Amino acid sequence: MSNRLNEREAEELLLHGDPVELGRRADAERRKRFDDTVTFIVDRNINYTNVCVNECRFCAFFRRKESRDAYLLTYDEILEKVRETVEAGGTQVMIQGGLYPDLGLEYYEKMLSLIKSKYDITIHSFTATEIQHFARQAGISILDCLKRLQAAGLDSLPGGGAEILVDEIRQKVSPKKIMTEDWLHVMECAHSIGMESTATMVIGLGETMAQRVEHMEKIRRLQDRTGGFRAFITWTFQPGNTELGGEKTSGWDYMRTLAMTRLYMDNVAHIQGSWVTQGERIGQLTLGFGADDLGSIMLEENVVRAAGTAYDMSIKKMADLIRGAGKKPAQRDTEYRIIRRF
Repeated sequence: MSNRLNEREAEELLLHGDPVELGRRADAERRKRFDDTVTFIVDRNINYTNVCVNECRFCAFFRRKESRDAYLLTYDEILEKVRETVEAGGTQVMIQGGLYPDLGLEYYEKMLSLIKSKYDITIHSFTATEIQHFARQAGISILDCLKRLQAAGLDSLPGGGAEILVDEIRQKVSPKKIMTEDWLHVMECAHSIGMESTATMVIGLGETMAQRVEHMEKIRRLQDRTGGFRAFITWTFQPGNTELGGEKTSGWDYMRTLAMTRLYMDNVAHIQGSWVTQGERIGQLTLGFGADDLGSIMLEENVVRAAGTAYDMSIKKMADLIRGAGKKPAQRDTEYRIIRRF
């Protein structure tokens, strides 16, 4: 695309552009694509374990295996959470956990097939970090691992674990976690077997504006090749209770960056605003800065909560929030098909 923003222009706008003007441009782009419809999904985040060998410095959720409050959910506990989700009108479960040292791939295959045998629900689960961990434990390739999980019932991948796709930052905040090329490789493999995914970016980890743009460029380039990313989601690092610590980045910084993702990621359809990390007011404001989706009403969420950030949401509250921004609320499924309008 000849009129595409390049990296230098994007960095310049992030550093010196007027955030309100950026928001206006991003909003015009959103309206062109989606008119005034803003979507959300009803789902549940199921964190099957908080035990993790990665011990990332920005994470308040993980525990070591011998820790007193370490846990691993049983299949029955997971199935019970799925049942509650279906009964609450949920259409998707997002199962994610720490990298448990000694569960084999068969454990996850059984979990997926048990859920699918009992419930008609989309399983949008496991980050690229987990997929690489499963594949390594099983001694097989990423592609073969994904094929096995897909056969067992895995529908699509969330974009977690991307943080900032610049190794210099990753070495600082999560040295044991997968590096940039690994994350991109997992996504490319998933897209190659028709398993779509989302992409994410976490800002406020000490990265420069140039590094944020570098992250976006890597996603945009992969999307040019595969077309497998359904949405791009930006959120801010939550420093509470983490080893990394520091200050939260400002709401303005978040809004400016969100607007830039809409303008830069011209090949990714959906841009999601994060009320989970930002709170409802900023979540609502994202709808004027390029976001066409507010993600999940989150029947359960543990990772952000562990960092001391908790906001509650219901379907009615979500619909009111979207209406309050002058938009038309609609519930969607994982593939962004509209289920109902309000």
